[in-house]
Amino acid sequence: MSAAGDTGAGATGPGDPPDRGDSGGERPLDVVVFGATGFVGRLTAEYLAEHAPSEVRVGLAGRSHDRLARVRDSLGSAAAGWELLTADSSDRASLAVLAERTRAVATTVGPYRRHGLPLVEACAAAGTHYADLSGEVLFMRDAAERFHVRGERNGARIVHACGFDSIPSDLGVLLLHEAAEAGGDGRLEDTTLVVRAVKGRFSGGTVASLKGQIDELKSSSELRRTVLDPYSLSPDRSAEPDLGRELDLVPVQRDEELGGWIGPFIMAASNTRIVRRSNSLQAWAYGRRFRYREVTAFGSGATAPLKAGAMTAGLGALAGGLALPPTRALLDRVLPDPGEGPSEEQRRKGFFRIDVHTRTESGRRYRCRVAAQGDPGYAATAVMLGETALCLALDGDRLPDRAGVLTPATAMGGALVERLRAAGQTFEMRA
Repeated sequence: MSAAGDTGAGATGPGDPPDRGDSGGERPLDVVVFGATGFVGRLTAEYLAEHAPSEVRVGLAGRSHDRLARVRDSLGSAAAGWELLTADSSDRASLAVLAERTRAVATTVGPYRRHGLPLVEACAAAGTHYADLSGEVLFMRDAAERFHVRGERNGARIVHACGFDSIPSDLGVLLLHEAAEAGGDGRLEDTTLVVRAVKGRFSGGTVASLKGQIDELKSSSELRRTVLDPYSLSPDRSAEPDLGRELDLVPVQRDEELGGWIGPFIMAASNTRIVRRSNSLQAWAYGRRFRYREVTAFGSGATAPLKAGAMTAGLGALAGGLALPPTRALLDRVLPDPGEGPSEEQRRKGFFRIDVHTRTESGRRYRCRVAAQGDPGYAATAVMLGETALCLALDGDRLPDRAGVLTPATAMGGALVERLRAAGQTFEMRA
């Protein structure tokens, strides 16, 4: 299957803006959503249809032209002129054409370890900016090892983890660093993200990625070591500070400084590595003694330790159940499949509220609140991915001067924070 622009009615129009220059040459499109017929891809397309400036040229990409056309038709008049591109994650030629036609690609096609590397390669080769929703450590490590240098040479910003996993973590820590630096309080030391409240559902894509990683880890001790290494995404593992073993999944414990009982946060294993990569990509600007963990808060009441213990046991049971064929078959009956998701009302009622705490080398404490309305894995993530794509495509003059396989903080930093604040999400420093 080869990529091709939609030649049907409505593909272009007399009101379309002229091509604008780009580091990779003239590009007819600013943003392409790859996987637009999937659940989160469609939500991202809906967000762009409602919130992207009218002059932004958007394309929708996927395997089926007819399904893409139906998605476009459902988005209203703002999307009537959007270009449709047929492309398949297994067809490198179609991905090369897709990458060459746009400034930035936002992809929701996962599991990324199985389907994502050819598109990363195409974008790195074409100098096209790239954003995904991956929380897959093995995929992100492969992308960095294979395509960082090529992307850097060609001016492509390849940015993983541009949804709830891991934008709150990565940008929250960046804001703490900037506040401490501005206040003259030195580098960051012990830093903890605390999930205070969250309402939402696992996405089918997240479940599929988890199952894929479990299957790979069962068959390879080397891959298990990679996933367990807290600095597995570092560009220079040998240069990481020797601070003792970082704990990514914190056991149930009482922490008075954080307000009571805490336990593990299921997304910590990927988020923490993204944040540590941000530190190392910035020449350890957060500090050589920077230590980072993520936890879930359960309060200080009498039932708090029971809730924390139940959560911890549940996470262990889920991972163990997915590792065994009989129990996986049972879980598959209740867990969402890729492409499935909650209703519009359920998405609207979701939310998250996170605090990121740090202590600097001067001893001063800072806290950053990150929050948003909307199911974290669906509604809030569609906003994050949509604004990431717009930021990469349009805000080049305001972005950090770096390219290659990056993180949200190192690729976009404050420019993305400003966009997300304008979109209604909270990023604020608190005493």
